[in-house]
Amino acid sequence: MQLSLELIFIFILLIWVAALSFFLWKTRSQYQLFVEGSDQKTLSGFLEGVVRSLSDTKKQLHENSVRLEKIETDEMFHIQKVGLLRFNPFRDTGGDQSFVLALTDANDSGIVVSALYSRSGTRWYAKKVIHGKGEEYELSAEEVKAIKLAKNNKKP
Repeated sequence: MQLSLELIFIFILLIWVAALSFFLWKTRSQYQLFVEGSDQKTLSGFLEGVVRSLSDTKKQLHENSVRLEKIETDEMFHIQKVGLLRFNPFRDTGGDQSFVLALTDANDSGIVVSALYSRSGTRWYAKKVIHGKGEEYELSAEEVKAIKLAKNNKKP
């Protein structure tokens, strides 16, 4: 009876060693996958590299955030809205050969360029626009319409 008890104990011990060996092998293979591609051989060296890389990534992310904020601020002053209106200012000429071109930024500031065609020639006018209104000169009805067209043509 004592021999069979010893055999059962050895059998259980062998199963226990086999289970521990399996889990050790599985853990080692997962560790190898974890540190694969790293020049570090120890876990602490690998983790130090990961922390260093994370710190560099955070720094890069902060720099990119600052750059993006500057780009978004600068973008407000670029031409974003364009409105073109053709019209006929005089009854004695045919067709809509005159036009107004409105070029404005996000704040509806920019310029309007008007070209008035007549039989004697074409006259060009430019006016500065601040927040949709003429800064130095009153805007004509056509120029106001061109600015409204520009507001409606805003890029999404």
